Amino acid sequence: MLTITSLAATKVQEFLDQNGRPAAGLRVRVVGGGCSGFQYQLALDDAASDGDQVFEQNGVKLFVDPRSALYLDGTEIDYVDDLMGAGFKFNNPNATGSCGCGESFQV
Repeated sequence: MLTITSLAATKVQEFLDQNGRPAAGLRVRVVGGGCSGFQYQLALDDAASDGDQVFEQNGVKLFVDPRSALYLDGTEIDYVDDLMGAGFKFNNPNATGSCGCGESFQV
């Protein structure tokens, strides 16, 4: 299961509202790339695709394709705003390592 914190959900909802898509959801994918092998990809999507897992938490819909779900099980999406910058942070218990910048991971 994929979870999203209330702060991250608020940021997603703000972004959806700013883009005139308040009913859309957040597609969360794992794709090959980055210096550690895999990276997260976020996109707005109006509806789930066939086979997607759909989660709704804190007022935000999350869409996850079957392949990405294998890597995201138990992951929490949070939002951080600190001296290093602001953005979404993935707390993934399946990751065995990550790159120095935190943009990619390995399993």
